[in-house]
Amino acid sequence: MGFRGEALASMTYVAHVTVTTITKGQLHGYRVSYKDGVMENEPKACAAVKGTQIMIENLFYNMSARRKNLQNSADDYSKIVDLLSRFAIHHTSVSFSCRKHGAGRADVSSVATLSRIDAIRSVYGVSVARSLMKVEALDNDPSSSVFQMDGFISNSEYVAKKITMVLFINDRLVDCTALKRALEIVYAATLPKASKPFIYMSIVLPPEHVDVNVHPTKREVSLLNQEVIIEKIQSVVESRLRSSNETQIFQEQTVEPPSSSQMISSKDSNRNPLASAGSKSQKVPVNKMVRTDSSDPAGRLHSYLHAEPRGHLEKNTSLTAVRSSVRQRRNPKETADLSSIQELIAEIDSNCHSGMLDIVRHCTYIGMADDVFALLQHDTHLYLANVVSLSKELMYQQVLRRFAHFNAIQLSNPAPLKELIVLALKEGDTDPESTENDELNEKIAEMNTELLKQKADLVEEYFSIHIDKDGNLSRLPVILDQYTPDMDRVPEFVLCLGNDVDWEEEKKCFQVISAALGNFYAMHPPMLPNPSGDGLQFYQKRKLVRNNEGSLSCNTAADDMVMEDEIEHELVAEAETAWAQREWSIQHVLFPSMRLFFKPPNSMATNGTFVRVASLEKLYRIFERC
Repeated sequence: MGFRGEALASMTYVAHVTVTTITKGQLHGYRVSYKDGVMENEPKACAAVKGTQIMIENLFYNMSARRKNLQNSADDYSKIVDLLSRFAIHHTSVSFSCRKHGAGRADVSSVATLSRIDAIRSVYGVSVARSLMKVEALDNDPSSSVFQMDGFISNSEYVAKKITMVLFINDRLVDCTALKRALEIVYAATLPKASKPFIYMSIVLPPEHVDVNVHPTKREVSLLNQEVIIEKIQSVVESRLRSSNETQIFQEQTVEPPSSSQMISSKDSNRNPLASAGSKSQKVPVNKMVRTDSSDPAGRLHSYLHAEPRGHLEKNTSLTAVRSSVRQRRNPKETADLSSIQELIAEIDSNCHSGMLDIVRHCTYIGMADDVFALLQHDTHLYLANVVSLSKELMYQQVLRRFAHFNAIQLSNPAPLKELIVLALKEGDTDPESTENDELNEKIAEMNTELLKQKADLVEEYFSIHIDKDGNLSRLPVILDQYTPDMDRVPEFVLCLGNDVDWEEEKKCFQVISAALGNFYAMHPPMLPNPSGDGLQFYQKRKLVRNNEGSLSCNTAADDMVMEDEIEHELVAEAETAWAQREWSIQHVLFPSMRLFFKPPNSMATNGTFVRVASLEKLYRIFERC
């Protein structure tokens, strides 16, 4: 620590500097002031605390141009706090305190201690300290590398938006871009997406092995045998992360669901209007009469739309066959005997909202209102239901109920996991055409592929996901009969398996895999825009054509050429097929399955999955006023 040789002398030319010092065993200390580079007076005796205090005031008081160009004081202060925080966790034998002028409390306050984890706790907080793991590395082979490293790294429980890396080499605070990037690669395959780690490392090696002349400020350094040292540190960190039994904990806020009476009316008289009173039948008021039959799943909205039926969809639209196949899966003969699966199913049952269960069991499907919401009628109420949220939750519940008893979808061509993960990472980049992160993406893909190959037996036995020894995906499970997921979402699913699953804790592992399958099999809108309405403009391309007849010659005037819109009919046909297939699946597979299997969680009563948009009673009141 301390100032570089000329820095303190330079300060005396541009600021008011006061130095107070006392040595051990003296009865008093001395204080001296400097201004314009000279000592103002002889040192004077004064009371002092052991050590040396340097106070710098009125920076650039005599240089107005430099003073005007100073950055915002808040920005400068935050950099000072960050610098002192890093020194405080490394030099644990020294007490640090940093307080802004006029503030009541210090922003950095640490006391001398023998424990580095205590220093980190006092500077960066308890939440950071409890998420750290100790790492050590050592090599004394002169032919390859000579170094000693010890430090602390965060586990998967730590979540932050920005990486914090504190690196000291031979007790000097420095940066090493190559080492930082190598550690980011390891964490990218371990932490959730967009989360960054906390890393503290102290490396000791012979001074002659450090090149400090890489950067003018000597902040950046380069090491002898740098690649070997980084590879060994990276290996130690990766091994520590993989062997860690820590699990990621998510803080959840419990939302009290509204009572059933606030959401729907569960009176049986609404659903069964002819309630008997003795031998006489009561007349149902016209404003409470239900004119639909929930046992008929046909959509009512389509009878008003003049659309030509598609032959390839009509071949498999036998509703009786579909419903029969669905009912066969209602009560599997064998149930999972793992306690973790039984606990997850019990949580679904105990968290079921009774009022919304009544809606799901007895609703009538009307049609799709837009790409995401479907119209449902229940009793005398009209609802908008989020198809994506409903199908995602239904698929998750079905995975748990069919656990280890799946049929399989055989892929026509096995898909390499590495290529799928690279494709998913590319889609997540802000600029997919950029090649800047290709090396990082390749490394992440290799690590995740190796991990999934190691877990291939587990995912095949319990989830019917087959991964061969070469790292190719060849089979997927059947979650709902008569339904195949959108294969464009396979890369995202494979990346989720590699990145988000905690393979060490059984219940958490099965829960995350089931949720990933639920998201993959959910009935998302197709990747291609809907060609009906405004979506058709996506399929138009501009084409330069001749304005008048005849062949185009080299001296044709520009006025003879015009731009015309040409529709890509093959792409439009593909999009129409995808959207029609999705709507058919929603009507004939999703909602019949929901009536049989689905147990809506309490959260769906408040998160917008179901929205009541009209009520027959209220509509009659409006028309009566007219």
